[in-house]
Amino acid sequence: MDVARANALHATLGHDLKVDDGGILPPFFHQAYFWQPEPPAALGRDGHPKVGGIIPDLGLPRRMWAGGRLAFHAPLVAGVKATKVTRCETARQTTGRTGALAFVTLRHEVWQGDELCVMEWQDLVYRADPSPDAVRPQAPVARTDAQSAEGVGFDATQLFRYSALTFNGHRIHYDLPYARDIEGYDGLVVHGPLLAQLLMLKAQRELGDLATFSFRATAPLMDFEHAKLCRSGTDFWVSGPDDRQCMVASATAAS
Repeated sequence: MDVARANALHATLGHDLKVDDGGILPPFFHQAYFWQPEPPAALGRDGHPKVGGIIPDLGLPRRMWAGGRLAFHAPLVAGVKATKVTRCETARQTTGRTGALAFVTLRHEVWQGDELCVMEWQDLVYRADPSPDAVRPQAPVARTDAQSAEGVGFDATQLFRYSALTFNGHRIHYDLPYARDIEGYDGLVVHGPLLAQLLMLKAQRELGDLATFSFRATAPLMDFEHAKLCRSGTDFWVSGPDDRQCMVASATAAS
């Protein structure tokens, strides 16, 4: 797990921190590793690898990382070889208020040597393109009982750098015409895992080393919007500029 990649992620997050060989990687930094590059012909229109491999083709073009759960069994060490094992745990189709939906859960295991370090469940949602006259679902309202809160802002450069470091080709994060005209967003969309990363680091600062962390995206946040990272007890959330709830999360500290 190359220290250069971890340090580039620190810089992208605005941290004046460095990781050396043998140092402990912060939680969720494994997102910057285990790339699976595909040639252009193997990509879908949205920039993600085409489905039909480990993720079945469910006939729905729009993809969103809806949430996830993590169990931290041992720290990941920089400069040490690691292995990631991925399985498709579930894939099911249904119909919601906005039409056809599909839910896919991937299970990832990250190992160093013979030790399981991280278990992660990644929840993906696939849906059809929005109708031009479709009414947008109303975002939930964020809680107002935060014990601690800190402001955070984003811009197109940061989203591009995070996409590059995590090898995330999803065009909603860097291609404004695509995000606006094809997928119907008001701007570039802040990555769900980027918001989860910031909440995870806040949880570690305020609770100590983490045993588990779970998160769920509830409304998109745009690159031009400011937000707040909030905590009450072991509950965490992202509050948008209009008090909409963009993400909820919970954490448990390691004993």
